[in-house]
Amino acid sequence: MNEDVRRGTWAIVVSLLAALFLSILPMPGWIEDFRPQWVVLTLIFWSLALPQRVGVFWAFGAGLVLDVMTGAVLGHHALGFSVVVYLVVELHQRLRIFPLWQQTLFVWVLLLVERLLYLWVLGATAAPTPTLIYWAPTFIGAGLWPWTYAVLRDLGRRAGAC
Repeated sequence: MNEDVRRGTWAIVVSLLAALFLSILPMPGWIEDFRPQWVVLTLIFWSLALPQRVGVFWAFGAGLVLDVMTGAVLGHHALGFSVVVYLVVELHQRLRIFPLWQQTLFVWVLLLVERLLYLWVLGATAAPTPTLIYWAPTFIGAGLWPWTYAVLRDLGRRAGAC
């Protein structure tokens, strides 16, 4: 493994660990429902920036780790993350030429896809249907996309990954 690949992998792993940490960080109950989908946002960025290195297997692994960390049904995050990253990898050449505001709209749609898959798993496991507040993290995540993009792009450039 050459030095550039190793440095780039370092940035990817550190950013995913930070996203996983933000996903389990204790928050007050009233704001818990508004927690952004940090891991999905991070995976979207890396699969958009480096589709040859970050793909479905990274997404599946990060999803399984998040499932274990949160005590969720094993595989539900892995399923959603894998589908979202697959879509990004397949469409990355088109998405990269979009201006940031259009990327933000597409990221919002991807976050909706992830939440819809999670809703499907909830229905399959006979869990109660969530309220409308369930959709709030998709809007918050879309609003955070420009900043997430800027921070991770800077991290990737400093690490020599992008």
